[in-house]
Amino acid sequence: MADWVRARHIQMSEEAGCQRLIEQLALGADFESLARDHSLCTTARHGGQLGMFSRGQMGSAIDEVVFQGEVGSLYGPVESEYGFHIIQILEKKP
Repeated sequence: MADWVRARHIQMSEEAGCQRLIEQLALGADFESLARDHSLCTTARHGGQLGMFSRGQMGSAIDEVVFQGEVGSLYGPVESEYGFHIIQILEKKP
């Protein structure tokens, strides 16, 4: 079980917007470019990079996805108190 996760995300205000970006990602769009252009989070300037974090730092909705999901996979739309997210898990560490 991972204690630390490195992930990136795109935060949007509407679920439909997340769905459109997920479709673009499935067709090969660049995650970091989409994050810079569309994410509402301050991490947008860094391509959506959340860095390495432990349980409890990003909130329960995001924790549930990143600590149970597979490295490399895209998840979303994930609803949190901040809106809707597309999340990609980049790395896990014990």
